[in-house]
Amino acid sequence: MEQFVAVAAAHFVALLIPGVDFFLIVRATTTGGWKNATGACAGIAAANGIFIAAAFSGMSAISQPALLAVIQLAGGVFLIVMGVAFFRSPAAVSLDGGPRPAGATWAKNFGLGLASGLLNPKNALFYVSLAAAVSTAAPAALLGYGLWMFTVVLVWDLFVALALGTRRALDRMRRILPWLTKLAGGVLVLFGGAMLVTLAVRVAG
Repeated sequence: MEQFVAVAAAHFVALLIPGVDFFLIVRATTTGGWKNATGACAGIAAANGIFIAAAFSGMSAISQPALLAVIQLAGGVFLIVMGVAFFRSPAAVSLDGGPRPAGATWAKNFGLGLASGLLNPKNALFYVSLAAAVSTAAPAALLGYGLWMFTVVLVWDLFVALALGTRRALDRMRRILPWLTKLAGGVLVLFGGAMLVTLAVRVAG
């Protein structure tokens, strides 16, 4: 029981730290509404579920340097492209149920969430580390860990989308969304650039 509490706490604390997924949910909610943003939440949870299943089923390949390098390269490029898209996109919040920006669909948000999660090498390393910490647990217990983590990721992301999707939150976001979108774009570009620089240094060394 103590082991489960420790692992569950470490996993949840990691979710509380704002990252790329958080910015994606914020933008999806403020520009397309919370219902469309659930697509991003589902995509992010699906990506986490894939890594969880791979790590807890003993697929150590996801922690291999060569595969992580490929993920890091693709993830860095993806974040830069997404950050530039944030810069170039119109930042507007609809409070009257009017038309949403083109392309703000559930399916597109799902794809972005899935890509964001799968192209983040930290997810692979994080779940491999957690799996290693509970490697001696029974198969049924490992299944319980995996289901718990997947559920917590999905529920937390949905909570964020719903919290940001209230009329009061959207009204506040309308005032700050233009600069918040630019800030998020800048952060994503920096994240992506840092991933590529780190990869280049490691390869060169």
